[in-house]
Amino acid sequence: MKKILVSLLLIPVSYASSNAQGINDILNKAKKTASNGGVIKTTQSSGASKQPVSSKLLGNEEIAGGLREALKLGAQTATKNLSATNGFFGNQIIKILMPPEVKTIEAKLRQFGMGRVVDDAILSMNRAAEDASSQALPILVNSITSFTIQDGLAILNGGDDAATNLLKSRTTPQITAAFRPVISKSMSKYNVEQMWAQVFNTYNSLPIIKNKVNTDLTGYITERALSGLFVSVAAEEKKIRLDPVGTGNDLITRVFGSKR
Repeated sequence: MKKILVSLLLIPVSYASSNAQGINDILNKAKKTASNGGVIKTTQSSGASKQPVSSKLLGNEEIAGGLREALKLGAQTATKNLSATNGFFGNQIIKILMPPEVKTIEAKLRQFGMGRVVDDAILSMNRAAEDASSQALPILVNSITSFTIQDGLAILNGGDDAATNLLKSRTTPQITAAFRPVISKSMSKYNVEQMWAQVFNTYNSLPIIKNKVNTDLTGYITERALSGLFVSVAAEEKKIRLDPVGTGNDLITRVFGSKR
């Protein structure tokens, strides 16, 4: 009988002891979590070994900072590549060709032996765009610097070109204004307007032509240069998203790596 009573008395003590042990385990885990900067780590089985898995909790400021770093890097790379010789002319994706509305005219000019003049005009238009491209970087960087935490979160959770689209919506008027005078000056340097006039004065003088050509060439090249700029920035953004480690920037790696 005494043995039974002793056993019954020990039950609460045993329960309290195990319960206390459980509480201690919870407190110990909490301390470890705090010492890890708020990142909770668990383990998952991978064959015979266990690999740590992070919940990748990042602060909003860190996310915004990483995105700004990534966008600045992308903008710098894109504008550097575009402003180099053949940055536009050597890139078949963004190379500036004759305006679509004069494609038929271009074919006729080549048919009448004016192909060399047309080719020179195309080369000069691309050279003008290359000259203007360096003007975009300070405008892009200024816009990137003003990105908010909300902008950063939207970009991080957006598509491959989410940041580029936001930049485009906020900087197009400024970049257009910066590009146009540089392109106009470059057109004079490379005799683009003279070539254009030569091409279409010749075309307009043909007896079979009734509708004369009158195109804003400066506006056209500016628009195509702007389009090529953002195509290139988007390509750099996608590259960074796919391989953040390749940037060599720890903050960019942590932010974009957290999406994997």
